[in-house]
Amino acid sequence: MAEDWQNGGFGLYIHWPFCQAKCPYCDFNSHVSREIDQSRWLRAYLSELDRVGSLTKGRVLNSVFFGGGTPSLMDPDVVAQIIERIRATWPTANDLEITLEANPGSVEAGRFAAYRQGGVSRVSMGIQALNDRDLQRLGRIHSVDEAKAAFDIARKSFDRVSFDLIYARQDQTLNDWQTELREALSMAIDHLSLYQLTIETGTAFGDRYAKGKLRGLPEDDLAADMYQATGDICIEAGLEGYEVSNYAKPGSESIHNKIYWRYGDYAGIGPGAHARLTLNGQRHAIECWRNPDRWLQAVDTGNGENVKNPILLTDQADEMMMMGLRLRDGVDLKRWENLSGRPLNPTTLAHLQDIGMIRQSGDLLIATQDGRMVLNTLLAEILVE
Repeated sequence: MAEDWQNGGFGLYIHWPFCQAKCPYCDFNSHVSREIDQSRWLRAYLSELDRVGSLTKGRVLNSVFFGGGTPSLMDPDVVAQIIERIRATWPTANDLEITLEANPGSVEAGRFAAYRQGGVSRVSMGIQALNDRDLQRLGRIHSVDEAKAAFDIARKSFDRVSFDLIYARQDQTLNDWQTELREALSMAIDHLSLYQLTIETGTAFGDRYAKGKLRGLPEDDLAADMYQATGDICIEAGLEGYEVSNYAKPGSESIHNKIYWRYGDYAGIGPGAHARLTLNGQRHAIECWRNPDRWLQAVDTGNGENVKNPILLTDQADEMMMMGLRLRDGVDLKRWENLSGRPLNPTTLAHLQDIGMIRQSGDLLIATQDGRMVLNTLLAEILVE
């Protein structure tokens, strides 16, 4: 019998934990370090690839994602050797997608050409804003001109280039965002990731917000209007919202991220990397050591993992629903029932459909645009037994 993860595919995430500076809104596992022994890091990554490869032998790999941190600070030769080992470890899909995240301040034409030659097929750029005032507020170390120049370099090196923007920023009006988004769409190739600014505990923005010092954030109604406008403007430009925060031309969706949202299996390598891996018929939640030095030490003794817990089938069903309703394509109800051992409450589904939060198409349960706007509330209603 096919295992459940095969409905979503198999991907590999590689975490590079270093940045040139820490952004005040960022809660990712990123660190600033003056000296990085890239040869040692390469040895550690290769060791972990060998270990995870032995556990997942024979699986067809659909995607690789170098995230961070700022992976465009990695030596191109390090990236190339990692990709070479990956291809030697797993059979790969014909359309294998290998994405590398890049920040505009670390982009050079020669470096990008070397990444391409080393096997990277897609770049995701963290531009975040198209005006200098907001870039400074967001703690970014690049200017708008530098971002546009970096994007042009990427576009010449890669057929597939995505970039990120953050909206609902301090003092941003709806008109400001609409104008900025249209400018972004005039640059875009085939994919945009458009995120609403969220204030996370433990970040510099989180600390300021708790002290009442982060002013000018939009009210909920304005943020909702910005979300609605985002979808409308992207559709006009030919980019469909295939997920809550991601827009692409048909056929240009991120393969790697769809593995997450379709609740496939993915291995995670690097400090703080997470994974969902099915081993001997049991899916596990895995986390690696967060601290870079601690992770390196752990790998030296044979294993970079810190946490490895089996996931109950009912919890798998809930995770699949939480991820899948983010997608425009929705969730397969038969698959959910196979994991959970029960159907969803038909009265609840009928009510949510009546008020325009969901719709059903055959066996697919799909959140509407209004439903995705209040997804956490919607999930709480759906998943109540």
